[in-house]
Amino acid sequence: MMNKKIPMRQCVGCREMKAKRELIRIIRTAEDEIFVDATGKKNGRGAYICPMQECLEKAIKSKGLERSLKMAVPQKIYEDFEKEMENVETR
Repeated sequence: MMNKKIPMRQCVGCREMKAKRELIRIIRTAEDEIFVDATGKKNGRGAYICPMQECLEKAIKSKGLERSLKMAVPQKIYEDFEKEMENVETR
């Protein structure tokens, strides 16, 4: 019997490799829009981050999200991410 391969991604905050489903994806589209991708399937350059406050703080401090998306990230995106983290915690 074959085991299914679990896709792994690196968190831009803590820099740990985790299963893709455990992380939240933030994308930059071709039109340079940045938003949280709840489905994980939209087109665009993606960055992954853990749904924890500590990882968000590390990503902001180290500019990991900006480096991954290759552009400046507005404060609104960080606020949207905090709301998405609350949704993940209530699941």
